[in-house]
Amino acid sequence: MDQQQQAMGRLAAGAFAAAVLLLAGCASPQKAPATADVAVSRNAVENAVSAGAAELAPEEINAARDKMMRANQALAARDYKLARELAIQAQADAKLAQSKARSAKATAASNQLDEDLRVLRQEVERANAAQPAATTTTTTTTQQ
Repeated sequence: MDQQQQAMGRLAAGAFAAAVLLLAGCASPQKAPATADVAVSRNAVENAVSAGAAELAPEEINAARDKMMRANQALAARDYKLARELAIQAQADAKLAQSKARSAKATAASNQLDEDLRVLRQEVERANAAQPAATTTTTTTTQQ
């Protein structure tokens, strides 16, 4: 269900970006790329947040959000060059945040696996250490 929701969210974001591009096509040549970059960056920030960046890479996601807000303000002020630059920077920050979040999750999973293996090894060693004593006791009892 979670993957379905993510897929639907990406589809909706893609449709939104396409609609923005279509609408931007009627505007000035500079506005279209800036509007598209802002839409793509918004999607990148949403993807990073859904990957856990708010908790695992807060500095990077906050930087991306700040640049997104400034890009939207520049777009509203019709400063398309600045809007585009900020949107591209926001997208880079969002991708970095998403990568850091995924890396942190992978590291945590790896650490958990290492701990599980350590515990299993201890249990196997304990079971192997107890086994010869049981065999010796059985052999001694049988010989009497």
